[in-house]
Amino acid sequence: MYGGVVWGLTLAVLTASREAPAESRVISSPDYFPQDYGSGVEFRYHDYEDMTKFLRTTSSRYPNLTALYSIGKSVQGRDLWVMVVSSSPYEHMIGKPDVKYVANMHGNEAVGRELMLHLIQYLVNSYNDDPYIKWLLDNTRIHILPSMNPDGFEVAREGQCEGGQGRYNARGFDLNRNFPDYFKQNNKRGQPETDAVKEWTSKIQFVLSGGLHGGALVASYPFDNTPNSMFQSYSSSPSLTPDEDVFKHLSLVYSQNHPTMHKGRACKAGSPAFQDGITNGAAWYPLTGGMQDFNYVWYGCMEITLELSCCKYPPVSDLKKYWEDNRLPLVKFLAEAHRGVQGFVLDENGSPIEKASLKIKSRDVGFQTTKYGEFWRILLPGVYKLEVYADGYSPREIDFMVVEQHPTLLNVTLFPAKRQDNGFYRPHHQQQQHYYHHVPQHSKPGGSESGIFSSLTSGFNNFVNNIFG
Repeated sequence: MYGGVVWGLTLAVLTASREAPAESRVISSPDYFPQDYGSGVEFRYHDYEDMTKFLRTTSSRYPNLTALYSIGKSVQGRDLWVMVVSSSPYEHMIGKPDVKYVANMHGNEAVGRELMLHLIQYLVNSYNDDPYIKWLLDNTRIHILPSMNPDGFEVAREGQCEGGQGRYNARGFDLNRNFPDYFKQNNKRGQPETDAVKEWTSKIQFVLSGGLHGGALVASYPFDNTPNSMFQSYSSSPSLTPDEDVFKHLSLVYSQNHPTMHKGRACKAGSPAFQDGITNGAAWYPLTGGMQDFNYVWYGCMEITLELSCCKYPPVSDLKKYWEDNRLPLVKFLAEAHRGVQGFVLDENGSPIEKASLKIKSRDVGFQTTKYGEFWRILLPGVYKLEVYADGYSPREIDFMVVEQHPTLLNVTLFPAKRQDNGFYRPHHQQQQHYYHHVPQHSKPGGSESGIFSSLTSGFNNFVNNIFG
């Protein structure tokens, strides 16, 4: 695959084919994107059968740009459909990142579900006419899960801006409280929808992700949970990750390309306002078992939560305006997967090393290489140190620089470690999973709330969730 070339330990800042056209990188006006893209998808709410028909039709109509697959089934047996949109829809493009959007995990938050169908149609229709979209699809595999909670959507009702009807899955579980949590033990029984997403994210190394919600207008970023929260409340302290700068940047990319989100206005009197239209999740209100923290902590995937509408399930007449407002930020956000550092970890023969563990020094969330030895990390311009470990190899530390204009390409060769005790030396600090391993002194990740405090917290959280999303 690599022609037997010994790549060696290299440090280079190169302009690669995956770089966007110069004129595309500076586009910031919604006017750039055509208003009429031959939609083929109506501005209406699509139930499960209609959504499935649209996805299957699109897949058959655009076989060179789309692939449809199911990651599992809901409680009531509905497929959790994912559409890949890319110039290589059926197989991973070596050296190029996979990204994803997940919508409608709360079944009554319906705007994101419809936006994903329009985004699919927009991308495939624009490929041959729009150089920016062509670059994006030629260099990225975009996975779109329009509805993580199809059962909940079927019982939700148009026009219900608040409340919990349809929010939960068919067993009454909030899917965004059902993931493993770093800060607190999550004892909630795993649900089929959540288990499917966990399995999905374990098989594909996603670099960037957005979870689409409704009930507010803000881009929210990790951590959603905090080590010292007992009750869920507003105006909590932020719970910051080591990648605070990157998460704020990603959130601002979305909010600043949105015509109103960046203004940070409250949805209604008494609701919180958000400076620049972004917030740390825990500073807004802490929650346990959220999807964005799981993606980041377990797999090093940079995920943020996009709250796209003050009304959870607005009238169908508003859908066209929501699409116009979100078309540009949805596209620009995905392109951020091409920011930072990317490359390969190889052995001395030029063969890829799978599941090598990597970490940016002082950023204690690890990530791993794919079976092709690939890695990616979104970073802002600056100078960094990459730590690389793998079974049977001597660890390496490499200094590198990130610039604004294009990703830094960094290829690392690891050499076999000396044998000790009839076996390969294995660094004691090698990480075998992606996880945030700097434990705050006052937190106990394995601990759990119990007794009356657990009951009180659960009841209060449900009340807040139904009101604020």
